Amino acid sequence: MNPIVLIPSRLTSTRLPNKPLADIHGVPMIVHVLRRALEADCGPVAVATDTPAIADAVREAGGQAVMTATDHPSGSDRIQEALGKLDPDGRYDVVLNVQGDLPSIDPRAIRVALAPLETSEVALSTLIAEIRREEERTASQVVKFVGTPLGGGRHRALYFTRATAPWGEGPLWHHIGLYGWRRSALSRFVALPPSVLEQREKLEQLRALEAGMRIDAMEVDVVPLGVDTAEDLERARAILAPRES
Repeated sequence: MNPIVLIPSRLTSTRLPNKPLADIHGVPMIVHVLRRALEADCGPVAVATDTPAIADAVREAGGQAVMTATDHPSGSDRIQEALGKLDPDGRYDVVLNVQGDLPSIDPRAIRVALAPLETSEVALSTLIAEIRREEERTASQVVKFVGTPLGGGRHRALYFTRATAPWGEGPLWHHIGLYGWRRSALSRFVALPPSVLEQREKLEQLRALEAGMRIDAMEVDVVPLGVDTAEDLERARAILAPRES
């Protein structure tokens, strides 16, 4: 595999205005995500954005940014455009899509998402973590992964849902929205219309499953903090606080 890491980012949050540029110890949040992706050491890293201020912040930090259209319906469409601009000759055959609101993500979690793509039948990969808090079992904002264990912390996806599933005794799995795409699968995916279940559950990855694309997931120990509110931002600042020597 020859991967590239792309981070889609734009100023669309209503609960936390200017979220990608939020200050975390003197550094914009998007730059923290950039640093975690670089630390993963999977390949070159770039931020795909439609906002000049985000691109400027990334470049001032020494990172690479690529400008994309303002009307993309999803991050997947945004990284598809960015990939075409950055690599028109198709050198990179795998794309890691790291969300721009995960400033404290463990770089090892980014790396582990590559493992399922060593299997040629897998179109895209993702991450899951076991749900351990009782309130998250029924919370609709916590997306549940339903799949078949394959061993070694790897699972084959059967469904994703906001409902509590599967029924019965056993673990429930929290889906983490980081994806590893085979480049050909990403191109196919963005060309497909939104699917019935995707629109019903409001979960983009169901489009891939409904189209017969195989998704495998790897277990990780911790769900990375996604920053959506001012309270989340304060938690991120606490997690990333400089340690005294």
